[in-house]
Amino acid sequence: MENILLKVVILMASFFIASALPSPFSPTATMLGSILRSLGFRELSLAAHSLTDSPWSGGPYTIFAPTDASISVCGSCSVSRILQEHTLPGVFSVNYLRTLAFGTKLETMAPGRCITVTSDLLNSTKLFIGGAEIDRPNLFNNGFVVVHGLSGFVSHLPAFSCILGPAQAVPAFSIMRLMLRDASTRLRISGYSVLALALRVKYADLAILHNATVFGVNDAAIFAGGQAYVRDVRFHVVPNHLLMDHDLEELPADTVLPTLEGNQTLAVTNAGGGGFLEPMRINHVRITSPNVVHNLKIVVHGLSKPFPHLNDPPAAESSSCEIQGSMDGYESCALPSTLEIKSTAEIDDRHGF
Repeated sequence: MENILLKVVILMASFFIASALPSPFSPTATMLGSILRSLGFRELSLAAHSLTDSPWSGGPYTIFAPTDASISVCGSCSVSRILQEHTLPGVFSVNYLRTLAFGTKLETMAPGRCITVTSDLLNSTKLFIGGAEIDRPNLFNNGFVVVHGLSGFVSHLPAFSCILGPAQAVPAFSIMRLMLRDASTRLRISGYSVLALALRVKYADLAILHNATVFGVNDAAIFAGGQAYVRDVRFHVVPNHLLMDHDLEELPADTVLPTLEGNQTLAVTNAGGGGFLEPMRINHVRITSPNVVHNLKIVVHGLSKPFPHLNDPPAAESSSCEIQGSMDGYESCALPSTLEIKSTAEIDDRHGF
């Protein structure tokens, strides 16, 4: 069964590779400003820096753009904040937005602010974002920046915009689902089509996570003999940790990382900081392309080959120094010879996933 799945994944990947786009880029403030200005959104173009200065500086972005006239009506509004509150991390087509349930809340570039998607109950062709109609969809779309034009009054989103009801916030799994979709799309056009398809196969396991760090092998390496990666993809996922390249570099040798594969773990066999001649290695494999894809919930690091299973992995020793979801703890207490990274989230599966 596994061999059949492997053949299907590789066959499907060949179609994605044939139609792959050029490597993705990170939109700059100048680029975003130029796009918005060319579409007639002068006020928003002047605030483009508010997007590239944010933690989500690499894009992609979906911008729901109100007109200059709409912004001018709100005299007390900050244009930079309006732009952040009307921008979503990721690529969202109008067709996809129409598939969302009435009243779906989407997390915006503004921390703690969510915008609501609704439609006209009498005329389902009309789509509204934060109460303003998307009257000019797909004004711009290059795969990394999408702009939809809005008509109607806009204002700042309230502090409780991410609340569904009494003490009921937007469930994390719904955001994770959107981020999985975004990561899969970007992996497909970055030379990681097989990994993108593998994430779809493992969707049920990934959608319930708080976040994840994925170690991937590109298509060329898989076709050159790394087919075992497809069968072992769960062993290459660190659940409930978003470990960027700088976080990995701070991990000391013998740090143990959990994986989706039950009690099987990864180990830092070479700590970072050794330079080019002694790069960081996990299970003796070097990370060749850090931060290939990253968004609010997922980061993917490229490997030259799949992780081998260590015959005698180091056992975690007890310690009074625990990590609670950040790397800051490493310098606050004495480190044991083996350090285990613990999960940062307890998943409450109340939603049937």
